[in-house]
Amino acid sequence: MQRYFVDGNYSDRLTLSSADSHHIKNVMRMNVSDKIEVVLDGRLFLYEIANLDNNVVVEKVEELNNDVDLKLKVSIAQALVNEQKMDYILQKSCELGVYSIIPLNTTRSVVKIDGKEEKKINRWKKIVKEASEQSKRVSIPKISKVLDIDELIKLDYDLKILCSVNEMTTSIKKVLSNVGSCDRILFVIGPEGGFTKPEERKLIDNGFISVSFGKTVLRTETASIFIMSIINYILME
Repeated sequence: MQRYFVDGNYSDRLTLSSADSHHIKNVMRMNVSDKIEVVLDGRLFLYEIANLDNNVVVEKVEELNNDVDLKLKVSIAQALVNEQKMDYILQKSCELGVYSIIPLNTTRSVVKIDGKEEKKINRWKKIVKEASEQSKRVSIPKISKVLDIDELIKLDYDLKILCSVNEMTTSIKKVLSNVGSCDRILFVIGPEGGFTKPEERKLIDNGFISVSFGKTVLRTETASIFIMSIINYILME
């Protein structure tokens, strides 16, 4: 069943946005009396299509169980990469339950979005909204403004982890052994060329634990999937 996130206050009768109405009528080709799932402020409802004229109007049938999202709030600070890789990172980490994504400008980031940040963020928000609907989440990951290292180190988390290619660092398995005692975790992932030594030193000096993913070196677009898969496995009931 198709799921849609709707902004605004709860009501037994809702008028959907133009974009969602277009999707229902022209992509899904739904009819009156067909049912959809609607997420309103973290609550999940079953609605029935009442009217397909202009913007779609739906009426509430019942509230549904919404206990599906991860209880642990995992944030990923991802160094800026090209559009295709960033789209992939957003989609897959969203499907796996990430709480928020922080775009990160680093020394070796090959992508610069000066003057285009608002446009990029709006596009990224659209991607995670669609991925959240597809993966049956009841929340949409937050997308922050683009930060640099100096801004990132000021953020407060229960656990802050630097993903490093240095094999001499602590294994991620050991660091996450007590992850159940945390509420909020931040992982920081570097660009294709990795972090510079001064960047790694600044992160470590400000409370980040440097961890290794093992003997192989993952692509930057694979790291977030690896992380979120581990978190899901650890928290699996």
